[in-house]
Amino acid sequence: MSQVTTSSKSGASGAEVLPVEQYVATLNRKRMAAGVLFRDSRDQVLLVEPRYKENWEIPGGSVEADESPWETAKRELVEETGWDAPLGRLLVVDYVRPQDGRPEGVVFVFDGGVLTETDVSSMVLSPTEIFSADFYSLEDAASLVKPLLADRLSAALEAARDGVTVLCEQGRRIA
Repeated sequence: MSQVTTSSKSGASGAEVLPVEQYVATLNRKRMAAGVLFRDSRDQVLLVEPRYKENWEIPGGSVEADESPWETAKRELVEETGWDAPLGRLLVVDYVRPQDGRPEGVVFVFDGGVLTETDVSSMVLSPTEIFSADFYSLEDAASLVKPLLADRLSAALEAARDGVTVLCEQGRRIA
């Protein structure tokens, strides 16, 4: 059996190994967000109308420090809709390039399942965050949400129907 050894503690390039804290400080940071896809029996998607921006969204938001994406999705769901329901499986992981002054990021979409109009009417919308919530066809949703989210919604619906998790880049399925 052959054994390979080095004569010093430096790496192959001769550079010294950084302490963990210094190494971590050199790593890039990515923003993360998580949302929940709810749909009705006709595959329409639930959108919420935020008070703080023009475009509609699915329930969700930015991942906070020391918070997992699934915890974010659950927290935002309760904050925005008063709905405390278990999340389903992961539908989408979407890599988003830097845009609109925001750094690159990763967005996770979880399956919220199929809801009825009664379910939606029982939601208690946050009066400081959300004007309204309702189901929309993908075509109608595309006129309310940013194009990136419209593409992500299409990928998420496909993933839900096919029972898979999809990888996206800029909202478009790549795997």
